[in-house]
Amino acid sequence: EVQLVESGGGSVQAGGSLRLSCAGSGFTFDDYAIGWFRQAPGKEREGVSCIGSSDGNTWYSDSAKGRFTISSDKSKNTVYLQMNSLKPEDTAVYYCAAGPDDEGIVPGHVLGYGMDYWGKGTLVTVSS
Repeated sequence: EVQLVESGGGSVQAGGSLRLSCAGSGFTFDDYAIGWFRQAPGKEREGVSCIGSSDGNTWYSDSAKGRFTISSDKSKNTVYLQMNSLKPEDTAVYYCAAGPDDEGIVPGHVLGYGMDYWGKGTLVTVSS
């Protein structure tokens, strides 16, 4: 059974930090790009960051650049999202997802339609 399990969410004050984890099982982790997405109340889901398996390249949304860092520990089949300088507008449910990685990060990985597997999400709340 394929599983992606997010953890590390919680409540922090603006300016604080959180590290999210995404643990994968039931599929060949090395063959997949892993992305982080978020959905705030009343808003559409948006891509936050992605890491490619084939080349290790990374992608960040404009809102994440300079504040968030994605990394991967293949020995643990886990991808992390270190989030620093958090803002109230970062409040959302954060999801990780996995999509086949044949040629590095592609638009489908960033927009979500190229992802085959999704976790159930972890809530991040940032107070001002």
